[in-house]
Amino acid sequence: MASGSPLHSLHIRHSIPTPTMLPSNGVSHQKPLQRVTSTSECACNRKAEVIAFDESKTGVKGVLDSGVTKIPPMFHVEVDPTATSSSESGFSRIPIVDLGGINDKNLTRRFEAIEQIRSASQEWGFFQVVNHGIGVEVLDEMIGGIRRFHEQDGEERKAFYSRDNDKKVRYFSNGKLFRDMAANWRDTIAFVANPHPPNPHEMPALCRDIVAEYIKKVRALGITIFELLSEALGRKPSYFKEMDCAEALYILGQYYPECPEPELTMGITKHTDCNFMTILLQDQMGGLQVLHENQWVNVPPVHGALVVNIGDILQLMTNDKFISVYHRVLSRNIGPRISVACFFMNFTISECTSRVYGPIKELLSEENPPLYRDITMREILTNYYAKGLDGNSYLLPLRL
Repeated sequence: MASGSPLHSLHIRHSIPTPTMLPSNGVSHQKPLQRVTSTSECACNRKAEVIAFDESKTGVKGVLDSGVTKIPPMFHVEVDPTATSSSESGFSRIPIVDLGGINDKNLTRRFEAIEQIRSASQEWGFFQVVNHGIGVEVLDEMIGGIRRFHEQDGEERKAFYSRDNDKKVRYFSNGKLFRDMAANWRDTIAFVANPHPPNPHEMPALCRDIVAEYIKKVRALGITIFELLSEALGRKPSYFKEMDCAEALYILGQYYPECPEPELTMGITKHTDCNFMTILLQDQMGGLQVLHENQWVNVPPVHGALVVNIGDILQLMTNDKFISVYHRVLSRNIGPRISVACFFMNFTISECTSRVYGPIKELLSEENPPLYRDITMREILTNYYAKGLDGNSYLLPLRL
């Protein structure tokens, strides 16, 4: 990208030298006045910057490949003053649940896993699972496939670039680029499986086979975890599946390039997930943090493990028994960081059903009244697409 493009030319403050009478020694001690760019001028500059970025169709990787040593202002975020917990602190350990043996008629193992998931979902909203049935070689190849796509020549990536949410396969950077206050330092290749994977010819050849295989395996794991979550609430194992919680998958292959100024931006800013549940595969770079007891806590990469987190709609359905917590990804001056987030929900408005979601009636009582109003999936998605990453949960306007 040329140095004169909007991505390189936006400056918020400019020093304006002013005429002044010099003292006898010929040296002026008067400080130059500072002109602060007006709000409308900033908005205009940001719009031009964002349009230039989007029209490049090569994402953050393209910005980095252009040789920048300072990140464009459109990526600048406000510093979060919340403290980060020491990784050595005993309280900061993310729960790890062993799923080995839970389907072998070993009722003791299954009961232990259910209790661990119940506790983690109530206290953390996050946990990692091991011995989950997806081989390490599959996980490693999935990370490799996403990396291959993002690191191919920019002209090849452009063929998949789109902001059409109805497309089954698309490449983009920052899904809400034109709404958010600041862009995040990441690129994405997305696959929609509602309920079946996209046609092979629609997917990039560099990751086609592994994505199709991973979708099948992660969907099966998701159904298993939904069964354990159902039992943790005292419901029959198929309860959440019958509520269509496992029907659709939205897979995001995230690429977080190394960042020249990681202190000025984020891989993704503070947010909750507007879905039923997320299963995340992350590489060994680290950077994922969850907000727990008013401190940011690192989610350490565990090779072969998958990270599970409760989504907003599951918190609504369980009436706050299970919690959807804030999380974020830090930018780093090393990289890239690669992750694969599998969201269990249909994000295509044109395909959403008329089903209504609200607090599960069997969990309610005089002592535990409903905390949220009932809502249709169409309204959930409409609210989701209208809202940027502003650091607030999607549940706030739904509370009674």
